[in-house]
Amino acid sequence: MCPKTSKTTPLLLIAGICFVIVLVGITGITLINNINLSNIIRLNEKVASDSVSNNENQIKELNYVNNHPRNVYLKLNASKEDEKEEEKMQKEQEPLESPQISAVIGGSKLKVRDNQLKESSEAISLLPYPSPPSTFPTFPSPMDDSSPPLPFGGVKYNASSGLIDYEKRNQVVKMMEHAWHNYKLYAWGKNELRPLSQRPHSASIFGSYDLGATIVDGLDTLYIMGLEKEYREGRDWIERKFSLDNISAELSVFETNIRFVGGMLTLYAFTGDPLYKEKAQHIADKLLPAFQTPTGIPYALVNTKTGVAKNYGWASGGSSILSEFGTLHLEFAYLSDITGNPLYRERVQTIRQVLKEIEKPKGLYPNFLNPKTGKWGQLHMSLGALGDSYYEYLLKAWLQSGQTDEEAREMFDEAMLAILDKMVRTSPGGLTYVSDLKFDRLEHKMDHLACFSGGLFALGAATRQNDYTDKYMEVGKGITNTCHESYIRAPTQLGPEAFRFSEAVEARALRSQEKYYILRPETFESYFVLWRLTHDQKYRDWGWEAVLALEKHCRTAHGYCGLRNVYQQEPQKDDVQQSFFLAETLKYLYLLFSDDSVLPLDEWVFNTEAHPLPIKGANAYYRQAPVTLPASNAS
Repeated sequence: MCPKTSKTTPLLLIAGICFVIVLVGITGITLINNINLSNIIRLNEKVASDSVSNNENQIKELNYVNNHPRNVYLKLNASKEDEKEEEKMQKEQEPLESPQISAVIGGSKLKVRDNQLKESSEAISLLPYPSPPSTFPTFPSPMDDSSPPLPFGGVKYNASSGLIDYEKRNQVVKMMEHAWHNYKLYAWGKNELRPLSQRPHSASIFGSYDLGATIVDGLDTLYIMGLEKEYREGRDWIERKFSLDNISAELSVFETNIRFVGGMLTLYAFTGDPLYKEKAQHIADKLLPAFQTPTGIPYALVNTKTGVAKNYGWASGGSSILSEFGTLHLEFAYLSDITGNPLYRERVQTIRQVLKEIEKPKGLYPNFLNPKTGKWGQLHMSLGALGDSYYEYLLKAWLQSGQTDEEAREMFDEAMLAILDKMVRTSPGGLTYVSDLKFDRLEHKMDHLACFSGGLFALGAATRQNDYTDKYMEVGKGITNTCHESYIRAPTQLGPEAFRFSEAVEARALRSQEKYYILRPETFESYFVLWRLTHDQKYRDWGWEAVLALEKHCRTAHGYCGLRNVYQQEPQKDDVQQSFFLAETLKYLYLLFSDDSVLPLDEWVFNTEAHPLPIKGANAYYRQAPVTLPASNAS
């Protein structure tokens, strides 16, 4: 028997279904409203946070893509559209009273590699001047001669391209980009990069302080190569970050001068941008306490915060080192001329007078001099380590002065004649080398550092005709050839730190501590100078051999490393990308394949870190100050 069904059941069922539908609808609307409210709250919080962050950034300092080097690198690989959109957003967020005035480089055009001009509206200048509507901008300043900046690419207006080897030069530019971008990715603001470890090199000569040695050292190379975007990044970092005010570290007077002061002075000569002049003077002032000695010969180290200075403990009875205190003249003399303050020139002129008047054993300069007593230390002479760049600066001070500093040229010739007589020798195989001399005994060893002297002798020959001209050029070519031999006699085709000569071996390192290569530039420097003076194709061929060797053995995925033993087929890398690799090695190789009008040798002299300084009276970029201030009583 079936149960009886009530007629009211369908009505109740329909009513229940309707109630459930209404309940679900109300619940959904409430949930959606809650989600929207939550999103609105989060959005408001983010806007407020971004606003605070933007204000903080304006109060502090703008940085590249959220202050993270890894993000800086990612930005490099972004599309052009993304970059344009990002620049547009950044401009919209900047306050109207921005401390940095943007300007398009050179009106509507900018210099790019290989002397070609291309239209660009994307290049934003960080220089604090709007550019006038002309091909190249001018940067007026009361402390310079209002000369326009050197065009990007380092080329004069009337440059020809007849002597440019584009393919090889472009390869060097790619090497510079690889070195720079990886430094920026893994060590931005630090001193140097460790490519294998992908982190900063804290054991460099400048320690772990954020001095940006690679930035300051490599910036003029970027400028010369026409790598404008990278140059702007470096200039921006210098403006915002670089200072020695709070650095309590014992810095090398020599290294700080040639890399930091020299680098800033070159950039000032190139651009006329007063930022670089101010930074150069700031650094030099921090070094001045080292000159407070009875003789005026500076100590090797100075604490840039306390002013306490001292010499290295290992340096022959508390002596200062010839190559260090003798390698200040170019920078300090030029700094006096562009600032109008004679103090800097006075400091290095005092050094010059001490060295001129002191008795020199057999006409030679020992490597050590006591700054308190003014007496020589141990009788060790070298055109390599401990001596090298002193002789370089004698010749180049004369060149820098427009060949008016006759005292410097006379001291150079006297020193070179003594070295030719006492230290330059020819091996049984016919190789010319310059040996170290210790206590009247030749070591028959030549440092890689001394390989610069091939170019030095040749430059001395080319700039003055006298009784020594032919001998200088002969020796210059011979030394350069010997240094090339030290490279090609190694399986890596890269030269050792030092090499020896005997009946059994020539131009080869014998000791394990002499077999390394740390990306040094001296041999390439001589290739460059000899190429400019002779246009002998072999110097370019030798330079290209070196480029291929560097790419094969020193390049890594994240930069370039030195080698621990150049005589091994597969040498171990040292995990250091030296700042001078960007400042010197790649610059000299780039110039080797460039036209002679790029930094011509009759208008520029290169300091010992390859930073070009203008020649007085021959170069519109000298930018000498119109007035001379009285010397201060400062240290």
